[in-house]
Amino acid sequence: MSRAVVLGGGFAGVLAAAVLARHADEVVVVEGDHYPSGPRPRRGLPQSHHSHVLVAGGAGALEALLPGTVGALLAHGAHLRGLPGDALILTADGWFRRMRTDAHLISCTRGLLDEVVRRRALDGGIVAVWEDTRALGLLGDAARIGGVSVSRRGAPPETVRADLVVDATGRRSAAPRWLAEIGAGDVEESAVATGLAYATRLYRAPADLDAAIPAIMLHPGPDPGRPARGATLFPVEDGRWVVTLTGTRGGEPPTDEQGFAAFARALRDPLVADLMAEAAPLGLIRPYRDTVNRRRFFERARLPAGFAVIGDAAVAVNPIHSHGMSVAARCALRLDEELTRHGGIGPALFPGLQSALAAEAEQSWRMAVEADGERAGAGTGEWAEGTGAGARAGTIDTAGAGAAGRAGAGAVERAGAGTGRDDAPRRAPNAFEREIRTRLAQAKLSSPRIAAGLFAAQTLLSDDTATDRPEIARVLTGRPEPLLTSEEAIGQYPGLAAWLRSRLATATP
Repeated sequence: MSRAVVLGGGFAGVLAAAVLARHADEVVVVEGDHYPSGPRPRRGLPQSHHSHVLVAGGAGALEALLPGTVGALLAHGAHLRGLPGDALILTADGWFRRMRTDAHLISCTRGLLDEVVRRRALDGGIVAVWEDTRALGLLGDAARIGGVSVSRRGAPPETVRADLVVDATGRRSAAPRWLAEIGAGDVEESAVATGLAYATRLYRAPADLDAAIPAIMLHPGPDPGRPARGATLFPVEDGRWVVTLTGTRGGEPPTDEQGFAAFARALRDPLVADLMAEAAPLGLIRPYRDTVNRRRFFERARLPAGFAVIGDAAVAVNPIHSHGMSVAARCALRLDEELTRHGGIGPALFPGLQSALAAEAEQSWRMAVEADGERAGAGTGEWAEGTGAGARAGTIDTAGAGAAGRAGAGAVERAGAGTGRDDAPRRAPNAFEREIRTRLAQAKLSSPRIAAGLFAAQTLLSDDTATDRPEIARVLTGRPEPLLTSEEAIGQYPGLAAWLRSRLATATP
């Protein structure tokens, strides 16, 4: 009888458990909190109330893991928006034009996403979930992990034997300390601070606009030396919008009613503020500050056999990039591949497992660090590398908000080749990636249309099934087009444009 134990019952944890259920006789998920009844925020997830989107590559990975899940999300009210065909995106240079590609995002509340995924992942009877159970440490030594110590609902510690322990406890993972306690040595860490803060609120959408609204992303302008401010508005289930305001140091969004509205009104374009004014606020304005990009290099450590780390516990990027859930899904797929290739849980699996999982997160890490390290007039953040007290510290420039708004030829070139610090193995770019980088270097992002192509390309670089690569390549090699005005950009969505005209006309004395 083989048993796998997953520490953490969030998105990454339940996907790992679903995979392990195919290869182990028994799977136990150790969850420190209690799952909510229904699609509501999970108590132990700091990001529960904020914007969550699943981009194309992540949606494809999720569907491969749990067929029918994307359809179930849409049936429960999640929204699918093409990028940039169904999105209004204001970059530092101007407004994107609409362009049809296979790139897309799925937007819904995190509560709905977790509820749908959890039900589909844990059905079948093989996976046992121990809620209100706290992981206390690893059992074993530097050579082999044989289980975990846990406390169930405050009871005395007990031992749980396991052939494989997977840590999916997120950013607050205690794995480095647990490993040190059994003599496994230090785990190297790297962190890149963003200086970014954001605040989020749900709204009840006007009934005549809910279905027609595109995703909206307002990115910071080219204002060196000033805080970078931006906003996103995504439609979610049950006729609601989730609005997130972002700002770097000195420009953090306030959490009081008047300040929140004034911040949105002071952005480069009043679109989000106009929409907020016509919607009904639901609940509190919720702040979030933990946007540091943090990586623990478990793949470099002398990791004991029988132990692996997945999700944010290993690589956690600034949530504004919307990579986390997609990377978790891709890592779960890779776990399945490795288990299949090595014949299940056993000695052949362990030596290369952590490196294989790290490879799936590599591109996300490099893109996030490069974007948040680019000078965008947003002030200076801090970075630190090393292990524990021996970490080195310094400063790097930080960026404002959103990968699309910070696209640049140099940034992409370095995102593929490395961050300037030799902190991970190089991954050879495929032919399409090399073409993108070459064309970007030639074009120097001279129009928002080219930037739109880059944004779609970045979304799809990790998606081998993409079908729109010729279209993106055409855009990257095409002639620059004039920038769009705000009126022209909104006019690309006739329903939204007509709605705004009618509301603004009514409001005019």
